[in-house]
Amino acid sequence: MVPVPVTQADGSTATIQARLCLPQGGARRPLVLINHGSPANAARRPAMTATSCGAEAVRFFLARGHAVGIPLRRGYGASGGNWAETYGRCDNADYVRAGLEGARDIRAAMTALTARPDVPAGLVLVVGQSAGGWASMALASQNPPGIAGYVNMAGGRGGHLNNIANLNCAADRLVQAAGRFGATSRAPMLWVYTANDSFFAPELARRMHQAFTAAGGQARFVAAAPFGTDGHNLFFGSGGSAIWGPLVNEAFP
Repeated sequence: MVPVPVTQADGSTATIQARLCLPQGGARRPLVLINHGSPANAARRPAMTATSCGAEAVRFFLARGHAVGIPLRRGYGASGGNWAETYGRCDNADYVRAGLEGARDIRAAMTALTARPDVPAGLVLVVGQSAGGWASMALASQNPPGIAGYVNMAGGRGGHLNNIANLNCAADRLVQAAGRFGATSRAPMLWVYTANDSFFAPELARRMHQAFTAAGGQARFVAAAPFGTDGHNLFFGSGGSAIWGPLVNEAFP
């Protein structure tokens, strides 16, 4: 694991952990950053670990020759710092702030990992699932240099309100926040959502995309067929890369 310093909103420094995976023989292509989601049950956050190098999603990018970084953001697993991605109460949900705090950690991980001699220079591809997709969208709104583009896999926040499928906390505010991010985002994005996502149903996903692109963001939306019992798990699920892999190869060859 690679220690990554993160400058927090109050100016203090926290240290998060990032796993670095390299293809056999070393990487020949730039970094791909894979960013995790957030469990609906907060009690599960401390037990989280970074996805392994042998996971299907990671192996897909290793096979392309990339170095792959997998950061654990603040408040998850062994990473330091307090959990900073809260959006507050549903009657005043701040999804913009929540996304930007996640983006803070992704940006720090990118800075630390691209400085390593075993990570080839070049434009980074940022990939995120669920809350990680939302944080990636927030990062895109800041337009940091050195990024080729973004892959948003079932990104969003506030799903499974009261542990009920497709019940969302302040869905309209989530859509508005997507528009805020799109207003300043300029890098290309690929968005992939499934027909049976229990966190972000197709209608909500399309509303977010419409708000994002209407505000000026560049994002191709793919409505994938149902996957397993819950399409929210497409990115990390067994067999998922056969569906999203060709889309990534087309968007970011």
